[in-house]
Amino acid sequence: MRKIWLMGLTLVSLGMPLLFKLHSSISVVPTVAPSPPKTIRYEQRTLPQSIVHILSIPTDSRFLVTLALSPKVDTVEEFAQKHQAKAILNAGFFDPVNQKSTSHVVLSGRVVADPKDNERLVNNPNLKPYLSKIFNRTEFRRYQCGETITYDIALHSESPLAGCQLLDAVGGGPGLLPELTSEQEAFVDKTNGKDAIGSNQPNSRSAVGITDDGSIVLVMVAQKPISRLANSGMSLPELADFMKTLGAKKAMNLDGGSSSSLYYNGKTIYGKLNLLRKPIKRQVKSVLLVQEN
Repeated sequence: MRKIWLMGLTLVSLGMPLLFKLHSSISVVPTVAPSPPKTIRYEQRTLPQSIVHILSIPTDSRFLVTLALSPKVDTVEEFAQKHQAKAILNAGFFDPVNQKSTSHVVLSGRVVADPKDNERLVNNPNLKPYLSKIFNRTEFRRYQCGETITYDIALHSESPLAGCQLLDAVGGGPGLLPELTSEQEAFVDKTNGKDAIGSNQPNSRSAVGITDDGSIVLVMVAQKPISRLANSGMSLPELADFMKTLGAKKAMNLDGGSSSSLYYNGKTIYGKLNLLRKPIKRQVKSVLLVQEN
């Protein structure tokens, strides 16, 4: 009986190191929380002469920045109802008299607006010397590059990205970054004292930018209701500097002044104020849409 007990004790003692070795060889994998999904980020900044509304749409998110063009003109709220968009920013220039675009617009690979078809623009004697530059203004573009959606900002005459299909484009201008191109795009003519959109005066503004990682930044500069300045807002050089602080490497100005308007999460903000410091709700021709993919 004593021999059996001693034998059992020996087996147990021999098995303990084996059990310990087996236990120590099992590695514990730490639990890693999944990364939150990339989504739209909204920010409001109050500056001395303006209130700036910023929307950041990260690359590789479930959101796309697309375009819409109205047969006539609509408010951004009306665009939102028609297109079920998450966010909307006014985009290209237009003639409020005939309600025709004065900017190039491409939708789903098809040209849907050409400023050369706007007779009031083409036949305006004051603009004839500038038409070649007006027809070649900066535009925001969306491409399909293989399986990837890519955005760019370029002059109208610039060739599409190699190996990519141009889906959408809307003209505006002038370019803000990497340089301000007011004179190159005929918004400013210092020789003749021309400044079509008051480039150096504060005003409500709209702009779009692209960061190094391909994220899109939409900006609407609104005038301050309590400002003592009749024309609060930003000048284009100030807007260019502001876009740079947001990390934009390329950026362009969009139609501003009374057209500046932003819709986000069911709320609309208008940038321009009337003499009573109340928002001007203007209808626009084209918009940038932020839609869920």
